Amino acid sequence: MKTVTLAHGAGGKQTSELIDRVFKAHFANPDLTADDAAVLTPPAGRMAMSTDGFIVSPAFFPGGNIGKLSICGTVNDLACMGARPLYLSCAFVIEEGFPMDKLEEIAAAMEKTAKEAGIKVVSGDTKVAGKGQVDGVFITTTGVGEIMEGVSTSGDFAKPGDVIIVTGDVGRHGCTILLEREDFGIEADVTSDCAPLWGAVEAVLNEVKDVHVIRDATRGGVGTVLYEITGQSGVGIDLYADRIPVADEVRGVCGMLGLEPLYLACEGRLVIMAPEEHAEKILAALKTTPYAKEAAVIGKVTAEHPGRVVMTTEVGTQTILAQPGGELLPRIC
Repeated sequence: MKTVTLAHGAGGKQTSELIDRVFKAHFANPDLTADDAAVLTPPAGRMAMSTDGFIVSPAFFPGGNIGKLSICGTVNDLACMGARPLYLSCAFVIEEGFPMDKLEEIAAAMEKTAKEAGIKVVSGDTKVAGKGQVDGVFITTTGVGEIMEGVSTSGDFAKPGDVIIVTGDVGRHGCTILLEREDFGIEADVTSDCAPLWGAVEAVLNEVKDVHVIRDATRGGVGTVLYEITGQSGVGIDLYADRIPVADEVRGVCGMLGLEPLYLACEGRLVIMAPEEHAEKILAALKTTPYAKEAAVIGKVTAEHPGRVVMTTEVGTQTILAQPGGELLPRIC
């Protein structure tokens, strides 16, 4: 089998061979089922559930691929609700002619990332679309997790006086995809920040339960997340430009192309809002984890200017961060 054919999606012998060779080989665990649905033991407490579709182009990029991204995206959505990831289902739509070795590379990345995140793939589906009907491979994942006792997070819960923390430098995933996709003639060593973040959230919540908001800054980046929260909670936000971590290479690319790093996608960064008295504990906990060593306080929630994000620039002046609208670049999914 060198490429995926329509026969691999027909439900017969070739379908079974594809599932056994690629998916079952990489996702095997006691809960993975060959039946029509997985039979699972539910957690005793509250549950979180999230689903997401991934159609990223290109499917392979520095720092990851669509398989790693599909696990991280759903695991991180669960983590933002304070939920330990437990179970995941995944559905593949594969274009006829897609290289089998590339499909196996995607499955291997999913296996590795799921193991790191502590989540089990328990159910799935495979469809093969005709040539040109799908751009390579699309993946949809749905995850279930157990919410830690005493934890309640939501974009509705931001309160004046909360500090705003990001868990690392912003905009790297969007910048990576942009450079891989477009021929700008820009030489820049930019790698996606794609990473599973339950470990970072667990470290924080083991120290501090009184966390109001946790959001992952994916499509639309940190800036979009902040504006969403101002709308949900009816608050304003003050940001400090000199405290926002941006990698030099990302800052350079953004400067050349006229882009705002705050509006470039991240796939391994969280925005956390919590009472100021907990800031040092939260930062210390984050910095013990592998993907949050550059965590920083970048602003505060305020009762003033509700619905607006106001930036204090490096020279001390204040400006309103333009609210995102229209098509965000690069369009990553």
